[in-house]
Parts: sequence; C-alpha cells; structure tokens
Amino acid sequence: MISHSAGDAARFLTTADCAEILNVEIADVTSLVETGELPAIKVGAQWRIEREVLESYIASLYEEQRRRALWEQSDFASLAELSGGTIIRPGD
Repeated sequence: MISHSAGDAARFLTTADCAEILNVEIADVTSLVETGELPAIKVGAQWRIEREVLESYIASLYEEQRRRALWEQSDFASLAELSGGTIIRPGD
C-alpha cells in the first residue's frame, strides 16, 4: 500500500477546483483544457490539472498582461522587453 502525504493529495486539481481558484465557470476551464491552453491529463472521464501547471498558467497570464500594458503605454516598445529578453533570429 502506498501512503500519501497531505501535500501529495493536493498535487492534482479537478476542473471544478480550478474554476473556483480562477473564479470562472467549470465550462471555461474545460474549454482551456480542450484547446490545450491549460495542460491537463485525463483520468477516466475526468480532467486533472497539476497545481504547478495552474500556477504557471496564471503567471503566464500576468506576464502577458504586463507586456500588453508596456506595449500600450509606449510609443516605442522595446522588442527585448516584449519578447521577454529573447531575440529570435531566423533559424532559431
């Protein structure tokens, strides 16, 4: 028999858990999962999202919003700032 600590039990979230955290409808979370925007695994008929993956998704939304705000506030946006400091060259 495998014993689980309290931390292990919270590793995976249901779509309902994620909907509550994001304050959206369950259908919205399901849509994000089905389009691949929010990575998840299917266990039987149920989707499961790792807590770390959800936290990363939320952080990426904050970063996207920060970049959008910079773009909208700047007459001359810095490409390095908008690309997260990465310059993309052909062939990369």
